[in-house]
Amino acid sequence: MTEAIHHFIDGKPVSGRSTRTSDVYWPMTGEVAAKVALADAADVRSAVESAKAAQPGWAATNPQRRARVMMKFVDLLNRDMDKLADRLAREHGKTLADAKGDIQRGLEVAEFACGIPHLLKGDYTEGAGPGIDLYSMRQPLGVVAGITPFNFPAMIPLWKAAPAIACGNAFILKPSERAPSVPMMLAALMIEAGLPPGILNVVNGDKVAVDAILDDPDIMAVGFVGSSTIAQYVYARGAANGKRVQCFGGAKNHMIIMPDADLDLATDALIGAGYGSAGERCMAISVAVPVGPGTAERLLVKLVPRVESLKVGPSTSLDADLGPLVTKAHLDKVRGYVDLGVSEGANLVVDGRDFKLQGYENGFYMGGCLFDHVTPDMRIYKEEIFGPVLSVVRAKDYDEALRLPSEHEYGNGVAIFTRDGDTARDFAARVNVGMVGINVPIPVPLAYYTFGGWKRSGFGDLNQHGPDAIRFYTKTKTITSRWPSGIRAGAEFSIPTMK
Repeated sequence: MTEAIHHFIDGKPVSGRSTRTSDVYWPMTGEVAAKVALADAADVRSAVESAKAAQPGWAATNPQRRARVMMKFVDLLNRDMDKLADRLAREHGKTLADAKGDIQRGLEVAEFACGIPHLLKGDYTEGAGPGIDLYSMRQPLGVVAGITPFNFPAMIPLWKAAPAIACGNAFILKPSERAPSVPMMLAALMIEAGLPPGILNVVNGDKVAVDAILDDPDIMAVGFVGSSTIAQYVYARGAANGKRVQCFGGAKNHMIIMPDADLDLATDALIGAGYGSAGERCMAISVAVPVGPGTAERLLVKLVPRVESLKVGPSTSLDADLGPLVTKAHLDKVRGYVDLGVSEGANLVVDGRDFKLQGYENGFYMGGCLFDHVTPDMRIYKEEIFGPVLSVVRAKDYDEALRLPSEHEYGNGVAIFTRDGDTARDFAARVNVGMVGINVPIPVPLAYYTFGGWKRSGFGDLNQHGPDAIRFYTKTKTITSRWPSGIRAGAEFSIPTMK
């Protein structure tokens, strides 16, 4: 029997009012594994009402006690790591090792949120003026929401929800309908950890649910991760409705390989960052930029056999390098981009389009693809493919290599591989991209820094996790205080000063 996945509202699973559903697949077999409910506006409103009723009591709970709930939640994540990873791998398609990494990077943000008593401390100035003290405090926004993508079903929901909840907000999560199970499991673990019902609600759905979130007057802030087109839509509609909004979109991440680079290290980096998770990462390296013809030829000698020997296997395999893509529709889209690259004149050095896995012929598999002689005018260079496809764009010199990521419309992540400290320092300072790796292919900052891209990769002025998350999910109140013993008689008609 096909499993039914509903919503999680007021501390328990609920079926909701809408009768619409969507198929959830096991990508490694192509089978329909579940039917997920697609919420209507009334279902979203039910979650908001639950959150609105619970939030004042949670905000009044002191930060130390909120931190203890988060600490217990971290313990439960570690306890259930294998179970969560197995479900995530089966439903998304990424390997078990990659699924554990997905959960771990989310867990680390929950660990950061355990420091909320310190993170919420305000400022205090005694004697700012005659008998006047000045201080500030951070207070929660109220009910906030997160709209998260299929490719990180644990990490990004935790990046959004953990800081928001620790700050004293109630949170509405709308995960991807393609991978809804793990977010539901996370919500149940939050309740087990001691979170009051209503503080974390999960509403599954599609654009109908998204629009209901963006239009609901009781939702004060919305965070989003997905494609740039939808990110811009969410940002514009949410802001037009008076909400605080942060949205993160697509990417085209370059890796610059300088002539002095360790090519074995660079090749390992390209293989892992380009083809891990079948390329379904917003921080995947999709463009390799060798500098100089000699560098390109030496790199390809090492890179081509590695791409040809990639191990594609079922998500539960312990020795697979990558698993299947998330859906048949996405597989067809990625294959279509490879077809396009061939028609545009790029040299398809390794062709994985027709890969079939024995015993899993109906799964959504694709082998690694490698293009050479890709040029900046090609669509396969301009657009995000989100699959196991790496493009080699040859740069004649360092200045051209620097311009490529700097002038691209996306600005999420970039990496440079070199042994030269001056080159690395100059690149980090000048490149027009939000996150930079130096001999690090996927420069995702740790939880106590912030994550976010520039240009069409990010909309809004605050990033995810780290100190920016605390700023995003709270509002600052500043108090100027003077007691009667320090008050001079008489009205003052000019603007107050400390002169």
